[in-house]
Amino acid sequence: HHPNVERLDDPDDPYVKQEFQWSLFSNQTFEECSKLIHPLGSTEHYGIYGSSNGLVCISDEILNFDSPIHIWNPSVRKLRTPPMSNNIKFSYIALQFGFHPGVNDYKAVRMMRTNKNALAVEVYSLRTDSWKMIAAIPPWLKCTWQHYKGTFFDGVAYHVIQKGPIFSVMSFDSGSEEFEEFIAPDAISGTFGLCIDIYKEQICLLFRCYGCEEGMNKVDLWVLQKKRWKQLCPFIFPLDEDSVAVGISIDDELLMEITDFDKGVADLYLCNYESKEVLETGIKLAVMKYDEIEFLFAITYLQSLVLLNNY
Repeated sequence: HHPNVERLDDPDDPYVKQEFQWSLFSNQTFEECSKLIHPLGSTEHYGIYGSSNGLVCISDEILNFDSPIHIWNPSVRKLRTPPMSNNIKFSYIALQFGFHPGVNDYKAVRMMRTNKNALAVEVYSLRTDSWKMIAAIPPWLKCTWQHYKGTFFDGVAYHVIQKGPIFSVMSFDSGSEEFEEFIAPDAISGTFGLCIDIYKEQICLLFRCYGCEEGMNKVDLWVLQKKRWKQLCPFIFPLDEDSVAVGISIDDELLMEITDFDKGVADLYLCNYESKEVLETGIKLAVMKYDEIEFLFAITYLQSLVLLNNY
């Protein structure tokens, strides 16, 4: 979020650097618990790429092949910086972090791809403090595809990808080192309003749907069960038509935001699945802008919300 809640600089002036602050907010009172200061004292913007059992994975806001990765415990102020993995230059990098209960280890997964579609995947083990390059890449990933959003659950990294007109979810198990692909439901035809997260201990897809009854909005919901997508009743809520889903809370409530582009902030709401009740948290997320693309979201850290100003 912005340090003073609202953006004070000129959004049309590219030479004015925006200031941002990461903070922990209570998921019950929505009051700020603490501010997260970079453990190495850096004043540069940084991103959070996963959180599990109090550990947070941070790295550069815009990832590069040589971006340093830090595994950080803000509560006890301890830090582990994994060694640099390799010197191969890749044009696109995705990073995810979490705990794998099957191997009792914390894993970081980096996916890297060049413009010539060469793909590399490597896994970092916190227990051994080492990286491993994955040699076996399935044929269906050796083609032109675009990565959008991802999440990490139960030791598995999930990514929404697009190959031509087809959307699917690619999974990579950081323990067994196996890939799988799950073709997305036919109703998912674009990335606007599309979100992947965890709902009631299941991977889920959220997709903004239009054409709901007057004064209400709808977000379609699918969960991955036995390697198939099962559509559940949608989230229906009385919010502004410009509201966008940004994730699922630790209490399985829908996180929604409504952006005020003039102020550079977005108001965060919680929507209850059963009661359809909408709760205004009073929390204002910052909106990051790269060229014409706006990014923001929130994740959970133990029993608190971590507000992120990254993509």
